[in-house]
Amino acid sequence: MDIQELLTRYARGERSFNGIALPSANLQGANLGGIDFGRADLRGANLTAASLSGANLSKANLRGATLENAHLSEVILCGADLTQAILTNAHLNESDLSGALLSGADLCDANLHQASITAANLQGANLSGAKMGGVRMWKADLQGANLTGADLSEANLCEVNLTRANLNATDMSEAFLTGAIMPDGSIHS
Repeated sequence: MDIQELLTRYARGERSFNGIALPSANLQGANLGGIDFGRADLRGANLTAASLSGANLSKANLRGATLENAHLSEVILCGADLTQAILTNAHLNESDLSGALLSGADLCDANLHQASITAANLQGANLSGAKMGGVRMWKADLQGANLTGADLSEANLCEVNLTRANLNATDMSEAFLTGAIMPDGSIHS
């Protein structure tokens, strides 16, 4: 299936595209709210400013994809591979990224308010300026992540690994840090 066929079928009301293979697809600005891209191969796809609110992208391969300024509120990204993906200024409010691979991803200035990022791999990710108030990150791996100026107020960071993470000017007011491994290797009690 090519992009035009996908967009035509979506316009006709079809939403299930589970397992579709569209590596390097250009879906910039596409409105695909509620689409089912579970287990889809979207490696290197351009989804800049696309609207995928309410979509299912669980276990999708989005490695190296560009999702800058994308609308991804209430999206299911459980177990998705977003390694090296560009998510700057993306709107991920109330999305589920549990178990997602986000190592080396760029989430600078992304909005992740109330998102679930439980047990996700964010090693070396750029979360500078990210708005993550109330985020649930229990057991997430943030080793070497850049959280400069991020808002983690009221976040659940229990058992998070922050080894070598940059927390310069990070707002962690009222955050839950029980069992978290801090940047210096100490365990927060």
